[in-house]
Amino acid sequence: MTAPVDPRGVASPCISVCRIDEASGWCEGCLRTIDEIAAWSLLDDDEKRAVWRALSQRRLERRRRAAQGGGA
Repeated sequence: MTAPVDPRGVASPCISVCRIDEASGWCEGCLRTIDEIAAWSLLDDDEKRAVWRALSQRRLERRRRAAQGGGA
C-alpha cells in the first residue's frame, strides 16, 4: 500500500482506532509506534513515506502472527 497524498502532503495513516498493543508496540489502528505518532507532524514527506513503507511490512507481520495464532 502506498502513502495517500493530499494537498497538504503525505496523509496520516490514522484511522481513529488509537490503542497501543503492548506486545508489538504498534497502534492497533494504524500500526505506527508511539514515537512515529508523536513525531508525525514534524516529519517531512520523505520520512512520512518511510513510515508508510514500514506499515506495509507491519501489516504482513501482523497477518503472519495472526495465522500462527500469536495475535498482534
